[in-house]
Amino acid sequence: MDRTRDSAAAEGPTRGDAPSIPAVPGFTHSFIESPGTTTHVAQIGAGEPVVMLHGFPQHWWQWRTIGAALGDQYRVICPDLRGAGWSRADEPGIGRLTQLTDLLAVMDALGLERVRVVAHDMGALTAAHLAYDHPERVQAMVVLSVPPPFMPISLSMLPAMRHVPQFLFHRRGRSIAHIFEPPYVATPMTPETVATYLAPMQRPEIDAAIAQLYRGLVLSEMSHLAFGAYRRQRLTVPALYAFGSEDRPLTADFVTQHCGDTTRFADHVEIVSVDGAAHFITDDRPDAVAELARDFFARHP
Repeated sequence: MDRTRDSAAAEGPTRGDAPSIPAVPGFTHSFIESPGTTTHVAQIGAGEPVVMLHGFPQHWWQWRTIGAALGDQYRVICPDLRGAGWSRADEPGIGRLTQLTDLLAVMDALGLERVRVVAHDMGALTAAHLAYDHPERVQAMVVLSVPPPFMPISLSMLPAMRHVPQFLFHRRGRSIAHIFEPPYVATPMTPETVATYLAPMQRPEIDAAIAQLYRGLVLSEMSHLAFGAYRRQRLTVPALYAFGSEDRPLTADFVTQHCGDTTRFADHVEIVSVDGAAHFITDDRPDAVAELARDFFARHP
């Protein structure tokens, strides 16, 4: 049986080997226990639910600014996905749909029958799985820095995957701080911001999960994409895809051109550009992301 446990974890470590969860005004923290998994969840606000799915190598804290902005109108729920942040799993393995299973357990435990979704980077994979496999549970979604899954893969996309080999064969203990440098960001992050994102890597199981995530989730999803699986399905959830103007090659123009007529594969898709942002769009332009999400959700009530 799923069980929700409140925690004052923001004031100290969750266990002896875990760093403290960063405190952000207004956010509360809890742990949701389901078979084999304990998921850390940060929440803020009240109203209709918005689930925010972080990217790699980030965690719930990615939404500290955007979540707080949307919390004025919505109940914002930010889980740490398996292999990240302060969540824990009994087994190290991560498959293509593992994080979806975990997410559904969190939604059920919190009584969330239908949600809006904001997702970035690797979190966009789980958002797609939720929208395609359980469309009745998604009102609308905003996806950041990742193309629609029905977009064909081409050689021109290879520069966007230049980081994949190093994480497929990640050696434990090796710093990954370089991923937060240009060209992945338009505005350099402060050392304090990078340190906060990477703090959970102090836990050996989180460091070890890097290769697990890329081998079990990313590689299997790339195979799924390469064979055009999503082009044989239809996306019925209204979706907005946003790209940083400096996130080359995956700019809005590039994605629009390569997707072609989106109505062949989806009921409603919008593709937009965010100026002054690269891949880590939520840190480069959190104000713009919050406004895009607020506007899109208002148009899909």
